[in-house]
Amino acid sequence: MHWHTVSMGDTQLSAKIITVSDGVIAGTREDKSGDALAAHLTEAGYEIVDRRQISDGVDSVAQTLEALAKGFNGLIVTTGGTGFGPRDLTPEGTKQVLEREAPGLAEAMRLCNPKGLGRLSRALAGTIGTALILNTPGSTKGCIETLDAVLDVVPHAIDLMAGGRPH
Repeated sequence: MHWHTVSMGDTQLSAKIITVSDGVIAGTREDKSGDALAAHLTEAGYEIVDRRQISDGVDSVAQTLEALAKGFNGLIVTTGGTGFGPRDLTPEGTKQVLEREAPGLAEAMRLCNPKGLGRLSRALAGTIGTALILNTPGSTKGCIETLDAVLDVVPHAIDLMAGGRPH
């Protein structure tokens, strides 16, 4: 799948990235998926305005999403914690704070690799205020692949949340 540089009129789109990983916090793992998302979104025309690394857990995810979404009109991408591991609680933390779910986005992200591990993803998508939240897997390949499955419609969603008109 190929994506195009995006913008809303003269406004550059903004993005924030949250890496959810006990290993990254402990210093035993590099934040490769966060780095990949930052590079990919920048190349696609987004300005990365915040980037956080947090521990796995319901509360850490919920609190960070709430803080980053406050007053923000843009994209917030999480990477990590969407699988079946005992500490994979990103969807539970996300669900606590989402105001509106966007199941079509989550389904498209899962379907981008129908024979791969995407079927094991429990990732959610939805909104908090005027921020669009997308959970992506913690693997470098998986986070880019799932993001690319929906990146073409993200600018329109962000524009609509800011009060834009449907096309």
